[in-house]
This record gives sequence, structure tokens and C-alpha cells, in this order.
Amino acid sequence: MSLVITRSRSLVLHAGETLLEGLERTGHMVEYQCRSGYCGSCRTRMLSGEVEYLSEPLAYVANGEVLPCCCVPVGTVSLDVGTERDYESDGGAYRTQSELI
Repeated sequence: MSLVITRSRSLVLHAGETLLEGLERTGHMVEYQCRSGYCGSCRTRMLSGEVEYLSEPLAYVANGEVLPCCCVPVGTVSLDVGTERDYESDGGAYRTQSELI
């Protein structure tokens, strides 16, 4: 069981669930395309923790970043990602990771 901490909430991943699937299930805004680590659209900043990739991603992953579509946390991780509600409460100022890159 892995704990994921985001900007506004914490969640526990279900057995067999990728990080992206858990974030989607809990209403977080993460862009994605391929779901297999090929395109890098889901690139997200990891503030702390460690992940394990289910398959080696083909997209570039810099230090401090993860591709949630193809990884699972090893223990507790903290991510710089929010929900749609976070975006609305910031008056639309919240930006997704792909907009920052």
C-alpha cells in the first residue's frame, strides 16, 4: 500500500494501480496520452519519495520528475499536482505540469 500526497489531499493507491490511475480516480489533473511512458505528457514533479517503473519509460525523465502512467510509489511520495478544485480556487492560475515545461 502506497500513500500519495498532493497539493490538496492524500490518497492510497489500490493494488495493481499505477500512480496515474490513482490520481485520476481522485480527481487530480494530469495530462496524458500513451499511458506507457512513451510520450512524456504525464510528466509530473515529485517533491519527495521514490517510484518504481513497471517498464522502462522511453520519454526523458529528469531528476525530480516522474511519469505517473507507468510507475508505482515505493512507500510515500509527494507530488506537485492538484485537482480541478485547486485550479478553480486559484482563479485559473494553477498550471498543469505540461504547461510549465
